[in-house]
Amino acid sequence: MTEIQSQLKKAVRHFWTTRASQAGKQGLETGRKDQGARSAVTGGKQMDGFVRLVHSLLRTAGIRDSQVFREQKLEIPGYFRPEKRWDLIVIADGNLLAAIEFKSQIGPSFGNNFNNRTEESVGSAADLWAAYREGAFRESQRPWLGYLMLLEESPKSTSPASVREPHFTVFEEFRDSSYADRYEALLTKLVRERLYDAACFLMSDSRRGPKGYYCKPSVELSFQNFASSLLAKAIAYLKTR
Repeated sequence: MTEIQSQLKKAVRHFWTTRASQAGKQGLETGRKDQGARSAVTGGKQMDGFVRLVHSLLRTAGIRDSQVFREQKLEIPGYFRPEKRWDLIVIADGNLLAAIEFKSQIGPSFGNNFNNRTEESVGSAADLWAAYREGAFRESQRPWLGYLMLLEESPKSTSPASVREPHFTVFEEFRDSSYADRYEALLTKLVRERLYDAACFLMSDSRRGPKGYYCKPSVELSFQNFASSLLAKAIAYLKTR
């Protein structure tokens, strides 16, 4: 447990230092501060520390490196689209064992990005399960689906956000809720509705994050629960081989 916490802090540090490096590089190349900030959102690689950590845990469970894809060959068939590129997939003996998304959100545009993340997460899961139902993954047993989210902890993400109700009232849990609250609700519902087998929700701020600081707002959405569920799937599969 202590080792996992240490690796999580390392992944958080990597996120913030990579983000700062990407923003600085883009800003120097273009001379535009706003463009540099955008590159920190769209540049990728910030979540690689978390991807490496999950890969390491899978290796410990007995999954071979050749069965884990995290940089290329990440596309698998969809039902509503030809294919979907995941952030990490596990293909064991021709079977789709697991598919995982690693996402983050940094301010200031929490509102639009939250809506986009919601649509992406629900749509990707619905697409995968429909493809699975139709036999897209050969004779694979039900794959394990995971979602890991890192949200910037800031006044804008932790303060109540407004809702618009021109015709009907929103569900009560969204009233006077912050974007942090809404992400926690989203990920909890994704798991309880069985769209994903497990989800992890972490928060970190730009001041302490480069030193490895993070918090886990929900025990249900902790990395420990996320990892335990994934490893149980891997170990159960390996026992059948």
